[in-house]
Amino acid sequence: MRKIYLLLSVLLLSLQLVNAQELQAKVSVASNRVGSTVDKKVFNTLQTSLNNFLNNRKWTNDVYQQNEKIVCNFLVNISSAGDNNTFSASLTVQAARPIYNSTYDSPLINFIDDNLQFRYVEFQQLDFNENRVSGNDATAANLTAVLAYYVYIILGLDYDSYVLRGGDPYFQKAQNIVNNAPDGRDLSGWKAFDGQRNRYWLMENLTNNRYSIIHDAFYSYYRSGMDKMFEDDAAGRKGILASLNFLSNLNTQNPNLMITQFFFQGKSNELIKIFKKSPADERSRALDLLSQLDITNVNNYKTELK
Repeated sequence: MRKIYLLLSVLLLSLQLVNAQELQAKVSVASNRVGSTVDKKVFNTLQTSLNNFLNNRKWTNDVYQQNEKIVCNFLVNISSAGDNNTFSASLTVQAARPIYNSTYDSPLINFIDDNLQFRYVEFQQLDFNENRVSGNDATAANLTAVLAYYVYIILGLDYDSYVLRGGDPYFQKAQNIVNNAPDGRDLSGWKAFDGQRNRYWLMENLTNNRYSIIHDAFYSYYRSGMDKMFEDDAAGRKGILASLNFLSNLNTQNPNLMITQFFFQGKSNELIKIFKKSPADERSRALDLLSQLDITNVNNYKTELK
């Protein structure tokens, strides 16, 4: 009987460890733009491998319950196939953050990375080593390096939304990937000169102490704002306005930062719903701030919050 009990205990512990991973990730690989010369079966295999890579790997030292896992989506949209099993693609990354006392998930990240180049041979093992980010083949390693980078961005922002500066250890892990990123003629997105909106600049903005107020903005938006909306909407709106004020101060001192634009992607509809029924003076203040900060959606704000 004792042996049976011990065996059951080991099995239960194993099940807990299996469920301890942090992500509830769904990866989709789209290959509509790739010609018929490539066997599309390879993309189905790649999709399965990427799902396993993200969901079965342990990314932190914390134990997550099933209902605590971070819901996220990754879309690898293959744009072209080159020689030697190389591919170019865009990567859409989306993640949500559950709001206290509700069934609502608030957008945490909604970003498109247009610079994903990689090599993949069907059934090859996908691996990532923080100590050897480039691996033996930089082009092959670039795929897992990019995905691991965005996993740490998601984790960092998620922790930031619960505890002020709680995401710092994960931003440092993402910084390590940037510093040791795969390097090659056809690989881009890791360097300052690769553009103004890329992995390098996102990480620079999140780790530069000059812009540390961005972490106050994330914390205030979610913990002091969204988490209070369903029990005290006035207090929740106050927290969100405080977040917008933090971002306004950041934007005044450092205009055109990537992180400011990054913050608002996917949030415009949520913000409109929050402030549409608020008192006139509060709605006007929100409209002023949003019109300055989120230029892409300014017409929607003016129409809905006037």
